[in-house]
Amino acid sequence: MSKLSKLLFICLCTIVVAVVSGCGKGDQQDAVEGKINVVTSFYPLYFFAKEIGGDGAHVMNLIPSGVEPHDWTPKSRDLSSVSKAQLFLYNGAGLEGWVDDFLHGLGSDSKVLTVEASKGIKLIQGNPEHEAEHEGEEEEDHGHSDLDVDPHTWVSPRSAIVMAANILDAFVKADPTNKVGYEERYADLEMRLKQLDDQYTQKLAGFERRDIVVSHQAFGYLCRDYNLNQIAVMGLSPEAEPRSQDLLKIIRFVKENQIPYIFFEELVSEQLANTLASEADVETLVLNPLEGLTTEQEKAGENYFTLSERNLQNLQKALQ
Repeated sequence: MSKLSKLLFICLCTIVVAVVSGCGKGDQQDAVEGKINVVTSFYPLYFFAKEIGGDGAHVMNLIPSGVEPHDWTPKSRDLSSVSKAQLFLYNGAGLEGWVDDFLHGLGSDSKVLTVEASKGIKLIQGNPEHEAEHEGEEEEDHGHSDLDVDPHTWVSPRSAIVMAANILDAFVKADPTNKVGYEERYADLEMRLKQLDDQYTQKLAGFERRDIVVSHQAFGYLCRDYNLNQIAVMGLSPEAEPRSQDLLKIIRFVKENQIPYIFFEELVSEQLANTLASEADVETLVLNPLEGLTTEQEKAGENYFTLSERNLQNLQKALQ
């Protein structure tokens, strides 16, 4: 197959695949008496809420793990689940484009405390893919749903510390009686996140190479916090279809800069990364955006920390 044919194939291939996962999958259980009932929008918030809430919290995950959260939309049963909870946690920063209408659907008399977990994080503005697609068009107000802000705050341990603190505040506000327990469990979570931050800071500091090539522009906060530079095949949404000229540019960049690996994600088809790697004569590695667990990862006891540590190992390997 010629280079042009391969590139055309890449542009036409399906990027996103649905990977079914058990962890938090469609957690649409009814509210539990005697516990604080918490609904989260996707896996990282689910994990942090479970860690802080402990046995006294019944945490349900709205977006099934293993399903790309960018284009998921809620159904009426999801609204029902949230309406019965005391606390609803969502990422914000444009990740859940449906959230404003969803919260409006709860009604003005709703007693559910809703919290934007990314509040307080300095957000990364702009989407190069979006700007390229609309180049020459009249300016429009596209809003957060068009991902003009990078929503992937949770990927960086440093940003995750801020998110965990917001979740603690939400628990205490919704259930002040159990404040001490929430604060104790948060302190443990904060310590582990700070240790993870220290590992990233120390273990990534000594490399001369700072560029990483990724399939999806999901690592902006990670790169900002640890002085790396991501070259992304696709934009902020993993469904974005790459342009042939961009693919050629990335292949040229990989060759000229002797980049040894192209990163792909486990919840997204690796066909694109594999084809690019073959074209550039390099290998592929996983860099996980931490949006959810696969069934295999859940069975193996993987979590936010183990996946983050594996990301660090793969980053070290790629930067050598």
